[in-house]
Amino acid sequence: MTEFIQLHILASYPPSNLNRDDLGRPKTAIMGGTQRLRISSQSLKRAWRQSELLQSALAGHIGIRTKEMGNKVAEALTSGRTLADVLNDSSAPPKRTPVPEKKAIEWARLITEQFGKLVKKEDSVKTEQIAHYSPTEIEGIDTLLEECISKGASPHKEQLSLLRKDHAAVDIAMFGRMFANTPSFNTEAAVQVSHAITVHDVVVEDDYFTAVDDLNRLETDAGSAHIGQFEFGSGLYYIYVCINRDLLLENLNGDAQMASKAIEALTEACAKVAPIGKQASFASRAYASYILAEKGPYQPRSLAVAFLKPLKTDDMLTSAISALEETQKKIDKVYGSCYQDSRLLNANTGEGTLSDILQFVSS
Repeated sequence: MTEFIQLHILASYPPSNLNRDDLGRPKTAIMGGTQRLRISSQSLKRAWRQSELLQSALAGHIGIRTKEMGNKVAEALTSGRTLADVLNDSSAPPKRTPVPEKKAIEWARLITEQFGKLVKKEDSVKTEQIAHYSPTEIEGIDTLLEECISKGASPHKEQLSLLRKDHAAVDIAMFGRMFANTPSFNTEAAVQVSHAITVHDVVVEDDYFTAVDDLNRLETDAGSAHIGQFEFGSGLYYIYVCINRDLLLENLNGDAQMASKAIEALTEACAKVAPIGKQASFASRAYASYILAEKGPYQPRSLAVAFLKPLKTDDMLTSAISALEETQKKIDKVYGSCYQDSRLLNANTGEGTLSDILQFVSS
């Protein structure tokens, strides 16, 4: 049976604007008839994926999401540098014979359109949508460039089709990938992430601020050099993460060691890493205050219903933990146990450790 790992996380952030909407305000959602602060799952996943923690733990197995790969391929061809050197902004000298610009664009278009529809513009090598390239695929593209340069010939259909043959990058395996034009190359996400919401209702507040000119001697003007305003909010968030271990293993071509390493790194990132929006203004970094990790073959379920009625209390964290654990018990009572084993970390009472949680989820 499929094994699921579920993480129920409570994290408190002071005044902040971690994830903004199109007007620059903190994102919100209506839940239980009241307004809550919200951090989108896309924002959370990007923060975890781009974190030094995950990048270091899974070095060499993280892909690149971009619309600009075609431009980088063309640059590699015209400069004679390897694609890896171009992507890493390396100052390494050229290692190959440069290709004329017209031919470079032609080859780049043929290669890039294997990963997405190109922008409808003459000689454009940019894809309309962000495409996710695994390290193996990037290496394959570079190898193909070398072959084309040595033979002086455009890549043919069979070579191009092989570019997407193996895509076992860890982040693709975890968060999925979609090729609209070629569904057979899609990867179903093994990790599902909820939008983080506050367990209580909120009011988004305004910050009116001024900046003073250091060289203003008050001789002609005592006013500020700049006046601005932006919105912020603070709250205790509930985050739910569900990992399908069997699907992750399948996406990683059966590499059990890498699957365990990925789950451990992701869980640590969930506990320690938040979106970096407006950090210079708010310094709102925080670790999770509470983590409940569950493991077993049963149908997963979020415990967000614990906060359908917004909490109103002076001791918000204690009340949120009680509501979460009480909801877990009640659901188990009416449905039967929804997990085989569990571990918890409670920084409010000093129970459990992150190392215990990491060992539990990765074993």
